[in-house]
Amino acid sequence: MITRTRLIGIDPGLRFTGWGVIDVEGNRLMHVADGVIATDGDEAVPDRLRALYDALTALIQTHKPQEAAVEETYVNRNGSSTLKLGYARGVALLAPALEGLSVSEYGAMAVKRAVVGTGAASKDQVEMMVRRLLPTAKISRADASDALAVAICHAHLRASAQRVAVGRASAEKRAASGVGR
Repeated sequence: MITRTRLIGIDPGLRFTGWGVIDVEGNRLMHVADGVIATDGDEAVPDRLRALYDALTALIQTHKPQEAAVEETYVNRNGSSTLKLGYARGVALLAPALEGLSVSEYGAMAVKRAVVGTGAASKDQVEMMVRRLLPTAKISRADASDALAVAICHAHLRASAQRVAVGRASAEKRAASGVGR
C-alpha cells in the first residue's frame, strides 16, 4: 500500500523566503501550494525574523506537512548579507522543528541534480522542470519555484533512502534466518 506524504520545501531569505508544499504518493508528485513570505526591509532584523517565524509556523499549521526540507546556503560576496541569510535559515530550520517535523537540508547542487539531472543547471532550467513536474503550480516568483525544487529533491532522495532501508532490512532478515548460507 502506497501512502501519501506531505512535504514542505523552504528557500530561506531575510527579504523573501520561498515555500512550497507538495504531496508525494509513490513516485507521483502533486502540487498543493506555494508562495513567498516577504519581510519589510525597513524593520529591525529581530522583527523581520519574528515575522518569518510566525508566517512559517502558520503555513505549517495550515498545510500540515509531515516533513520539511530547507535549502542550504553558502557564502555571498557580502559578509553582512551572508549573516542575515544565516539568521533566516536558522528560523527556516527552527520553525518546522518546533512543530515536530523532521527537517532535512540540501545544497543547491543537490537540488539541481535531483530536479534537472545536473548540478550545473540554471535557475531557468530548474523552474522549467518544476513546472513540468508540477503542472498545476502557478508559480509567481523564483523563490517559490526554488522552494518547490527543494521539496521535489527531498521527495526523490527520501524515496531512494527508503528503498535502501527496505533492502537492508530484507538482507538482515535473510541473514538472521540463515537463508543464503
